[in-house]
Amino acid sequence: MGLSIHYSGEFNRGESLSSMIEEVKNVAEVYNWDYFIFDEVFVEDALGKEDYSDEIYGIHFTPPGCETVSLAFLSNGKMSSAINLKLFGSNPKEQKYLYMLSVKTQYAGIEIHKLVIHLFKYLSKKYFANFKLSDEGQYWETGNEQILKDTFVRYTNLMDSFQSSLEIFPKEQGESFEDYFSRLLKRLQKRTEG
Repeated sequence: MGLSIHYSGEFNRGESLSSMIEEVKNVAEVYNWDYFIFDEVFVEDALGKEDYSDEIYGIHFTPPGCETVSLAFLSNGKMSSAINLKLFGSNPKEQKYLYMLSVKTQYAGIEIHKLVIHLFKYLSKKYFANFKLSDEGQYWETGNEQILKDTFVRYTNLMDSFQSSLEIFPKEQGESFEDYFSRLLKRLQKRTEG
């Protein structure tokens, strides 16, 4: 739970992965963000194929308060991450999740959210193909800072409200979570009716 960015795509075959990594590394260093570099050169003739190896290519970085942003690819050039490869890479039923990436920016704040979006805009024009991004803050789609601020406030209020509910209406000792939520929902229904 929390405001997130969801994205997918593949590396543009006409560009240099090592150049993209260098540019992202420079941004991370300017902002003093932690980063990790994976392999920097794709295996020859592997891009565009359906199969992939267990290697990860690219870079990921972590702004303060933000989940790690993965700008990494499998050997076939499709965006993924080390964790996605580990969780979904060997199970054919779950491989649809292999290429779905997300990053929560809720606790990083509006300015970092904007920086990440602008970095994606820059990189997607130069280095990515078939790139799709969905921004829960709607900044990617609109460029409107007020919509982004309002969305951050709404998410923060929702999370604060949930936290407050847990404090005001605590789980009883020995009560299962299923029973707790059932009791909570009944209480909310009574409030709505009365």
